[in-house]
Amino acid sequence: MPFIPRAEILRRLRSQTTAGRPIIGAGAGTGISAKFAERGGVDLIVIYNSGRYRMAGRGSAAGMMPYGDANAIVVDMAREVLPVVRDTPVLAGVCGTDPFRMMRVFLPELRAMGFDGVQNFPTVGLIDGQFRRILEETGMSIQLEVDMIRAARHLDQLTCPYVFDPETAAAFAGAGADVVVAHVNTTVAGSIGVKTAAMSLDEAVQRVQAMRDAATAVNPDVIVLCHGGPIARPEDAQYVLARTRGVVGFFGASSIERLATETAIEEQARAFKSLRITEAT
Repeated sequence: MPFIPRAEILRRLRSQTTAGRPIIGAGAGTGISAKFAERGGVDLIVIYNSGRYRMAGRGSAAGMMPYGDANAIVVDMAREVLPVVRDTPVLAGVCGTDPFRMMRVFLPELRAMGFDGVQNFPTVGLIDGQFRRILEETGMSIQLEVDMIRAARHLDQLTCPYVFDPETAAAFAGAGADVVVAHVNTTVAGSIGVKTAAMSLDEAVQRVQAMRDAATAVNPDVIVLCHGGPIARPEDAQYVLARTRGVVGFFGASSIERLATETAIEEQARAFKSLRITEAT
């Protein structure tokens, strides 16, 4: 349902921070996730292919693997999610390195479907080492994601890219990103989360701050959120927000829909299983 102008979305987001309230974004892999995240008051909803895998019981990293056409999956998910969202901006996770999509065609198509903006996912920003060098050298570089964000900004779509280090934070801010999400790796916790944290919360604080500082050095008005790694629960996000400067919210995907679902379903099933059969007297 949403067709919310970019200027109105930014007005809403900035009104939250002015009032001292954090901006919260939520990933939605199903219509029910989007519906109840909106009821919970989130400010942004993002749908991308990892949400489908995550809510099918697979790890979110499946979205980085060749298990399906990421952009086609988002288009398919839109039919489930967009009709149940009433008044919250919905962003599409776009695979900007997709060699079979012309972004100048695809981005307007997403807008016409009801998406209010975009995020870069799947992203080569989560890939390192030799494979990353191969991608960069063979025309599938993160620069294509930067270009996608720039193109979306020119179309007046809200742009909310993931960034991974000070360099990518500066690059996406320079491309016109409205919001940058400082990504500190795959979420730890839950049945299909990463089991071993690659960093502590204090290390996450340092990395998020460095990305925020790099982004705002390019664009002082850019909004900065944190995401991922050890920032898995509300108390983790509060820890980071209390120890950083200029970071005004949190984006949760697994943290909001998967972890909550795992716990709720298991506890409800256990509650029913604890019933006893008794004879009426």
